[in-house]
Amino acid sequence: MSQGLTPYLCCADAAAAIEFYTTVFGAAQVQRWTAPDGRIGHAELELAGQRLYIADEHPEIGVRGPRTLGGTAVSFVLNVPDADATVARAVDAGAALERPVTMQEFGVRAGWIVDPFGHRWNVQTPVEQVSMQQLRERVGGEYNITG
Repeated sequence: MSQGLTPYLCCADAAAAIEFYTTVFGAAQVQRWTAPDGRIGHAELELAGQRLYIADEHPEIGVRGPRTLGGTAVSFVLNVPDADATVARAVDAGAALERPVTMQEFGVRAGWIVDPFGHRWNVQTPVEQVSMQQLRERVGGEYNITG
């Protein structure tokens, strides 16, 4: 097995989340393990060339989603061909618009949504390559950018 990092999401209705991610983001379900009580214990989606794991809440073992916990400290960045269309599709499917899609100093059109399950997504489309010098000039004194 090669090294890597795979996000593992939990939510109150994993089946609905899988439907949302396949419809809105174009994910494909690879596998699903459904327990006798109907809860999804594990599912794997292919999204943007990567794996995304997802499961229903299992409070008996401490697994709870962001809605149950009252929010999330984690955000996902998803590069898509058309951020405007993807964010609009997400909002139409029940996501909350946190920040509308706008052009960012670092060369992407990006917007922020919170999906119906409480997960935060920065949906973006790369538009231009921005050098470190261009980025520093665009941002000005607002941040000290190193690198």
